Amino acid sequence: MGENVNRPFSPAVEDYLKVIYKLQQSGESVSTNALSRRMKTTPAASSKMFKTLADMKLIEHTPYYGAKLTPAGEKVALEVIRHHRLLELYLHEALGYGWDEVDAEAEKLEHHISEDFEDRIERLLNYPAFDPHGDPIPTRDGVIEPLRGTSLAEAEAGAVVVVLRVQDEDPSALRFLGQMGVRLNGRIVVVDKQPFNGPLTLRIAEREHTLGRELAGHIFVGSHSEAELAVGGETWK
Repeated sequence: MGENVNRPFSPAVEDYLKVIYKLQQSGESVSTNALSRRMKTTPAASSKMFKTLADMKLIEHTPYYGAKLTPAGEKVALEVIRHHRLLELYLHEALGYGWDEVDAEAEKLEHHISEDFEDRIERLLNYPAFDPHGDPIPTRDGVIEPLRGTSLAEAEAGAVVVVLRVQDEDPSALRFLGQMGVRLNGRIVVVDKQPFNGPLTLRIAEREHTLGRELAGHIFVGSHSEAELAVGGETWK
């Protein structure tokens, strides 16, 4: 499939732009250290790529102050993110991959699909708005909805919430949460919340579970009305 696709930028350039976009979106400073952590490389390699991307007019980089995408860089990043998230949903919905498996597979394919292939996936999936983790899928024109939800770790005891989004960086965390019954559009009742950064007691699918604050921070929740837009989860009334 990759042999038939002529893309103007290398996979490495696209990967860096995608990560820079995600760092910007999370509000984190786009430094060489932050980028090297996300890319699992050295700060020296990230610094070298910063220079390359700046020379290509894809980022604006100020030494010691970090980088930000130019409009051209953001366009490339959103195109790659669109490919990635459509592929994730296709793998999940059509091929039965678990939500903990799709990220790695989509990472291998995202640089190698044609625009026609992308459009066919989108039509097959009935023009979806969100991927299997609840992240928004950019449109072909580069329009993307804001990230939804607030951290479950911030919910108070007694709250009844619905899962809108789950962080997808850690497959083992996704597997663990899936085993607990966490899913998009699924209801969670916060039964108890221990003080001093203690764990939460949650009721999920009529069973109680204890979840630490760190992992609860991977789950983003909202109201029932917000959850009606989510993809792939159970509905409730």
